[in-house]
Amino acid sequence: MGLRSSVYKKPAHLRSMIEPGLITADALAAVRRIVEPGVTTLQLDAEAARVIGRRGAESNFQLVRGYRHTICASVNEQVVHGIPSDRPLRAGDILSIDAGAQYKGWNGDSAFTIIVPGDAPDSLTAPRRRLSDVTEGSLWAGIAALSRASHLGEVGAAIEAYIDEHAPEGGYGILRDYVGHGIGRKMHESPSIFNYATTERGAEVRPGLAVAIEPMVVIGDQATEVEDDGWTVSTMDGTDGSHWEHSVAVHDGGIWVLTAHDGGAEKLAPFGVVPKEID
Repeated sequence: MGLRSSVYKKPAHLRSMIEPGLITADALAAVRRIVEPGVTTLQLDAEAARVIGRRGAESNFQLVRGYRHTICASVNEQVVHGIPSDRPLRAGDILSIDAGAQYKGWNGDSAFTIIVPGDAPDSLTAPRRRLSDVTEGSLWAGIAALSRASHLGEVGAAIEAYIDEHAPEGGYGILRDYVGHGIGRKMHESPSIFNYATTERGAEVRPGLAVAIEPMVVIGDQATEVEDDGWTVSTMDGTDGSHWEHSVAVHDGGIWVLTAHDGGAEKLAPFGVVPKEID
């Protein structure tokens, strides 16, 4: 039996997702501006909370049972779901920030990775920067594939193909246990979006689909473990991770990246894709 019809949203519902997507984007942009050595991830969390609250929205992360923070902040070997702390950032750290906003009952979800600026050796920052660049590129390759796909399985295949093509010799690991998801009234909805090729075709891509695509990539082996805090997902071999994410809507005119201020136009241009605003 196919996915229930509620997975595919009405045009009015997609329009209602524009504002929470922009609020999410603004919160992450504000966080990015204050990333520097000595800043703690708790301070970044407070900045995201300030922006989201000022816009009349609420953190959808805080609506997850047991989670008290506005962002997830994952440093170095931590790939996703890192809990903000009073640990100061250091120059050269690779930092992934994930956040989302709920506004009038609709959700946005997005993440970015940044190398903390400052005086750090190139031998440390270069491989981390390449990891982040390849992960981000794979996200946009997946979004571009979504614009042409008949089924979601094509998105995961495109993400993996991009990573395989651009990773250094030896390749990167793609997390298998954590995947993208549908988004709408809830932050996490059906269907799942894998970040690698599978034998499953996946859900049909047609107008009304709203998904959060989020490749999670590591320099070493993809095996991870959850730390004692019950949330933070770290690599078992201690190698660095990167996480990039955007929420994307499929509508009658094409696709629109809800958590990018330009709908994804700049980053999709190299793939020959022009996003279309939701009418």
